[in-house]
Formats: sequence, C-alpha cells, structure tokens
Amino acid sequence: MLEFDQPYRVLEVCNPQEGKKVLEENQMVGYFLPCKMVVYEGAGTTKIGLPKPTALIEMVKDDSLKQFAQDMEDRLITCMDRAV
Repeated sequence: MLEFDQPYRVLEVCNPQEGKKVLEENQMVGYFLPCKMVVYEGAGTTKIGLPKPTALIEMVKDDSLKQFAQDMEDRLITCMDRAV
C-alpha cells in the first residue's frame, strides 16, 4: 500500500444512460469514462476539480461530440459548485 500524507479522493462519476449514448457515437470516448473528480485539502481549504470533458473530447477529433462534452462539463461544474 502506498502512503500519502493527506486525504485525497479520486471520484469516478458516471451517468450510464449518457455514457451509452456517447459510446454509441464514438467508442474512443470510453478512454475518458467514467469522468473523474478529485477532492483534497490544500492551504486550509477543500479543493475539488476535474479534467474538463471539453478538453478531453478534443483528443478524439469528432466535432459532433463537442456539444455533448460541453453539456457534461456544465453539469459536473454545477455539482462541484453545489458541493462547496
């Protein structure tokens, strides 16, 4: 087991219906699923973040998925904003 000096959580977030829909469009998106979020403390405050789906989707070079990625990103950011 690897010891780490502070609490650090990696959360895997998934909406199965949305995942199925996007995988039916382009299976390469599976490399990015489920979405990851991290939660940790730094400088006395709780930090929460994620790799942006809009940035990740650029790697598959499929313009038809850009709006899907933006929608997912917006939803995840809304969740993060409500958590803090």
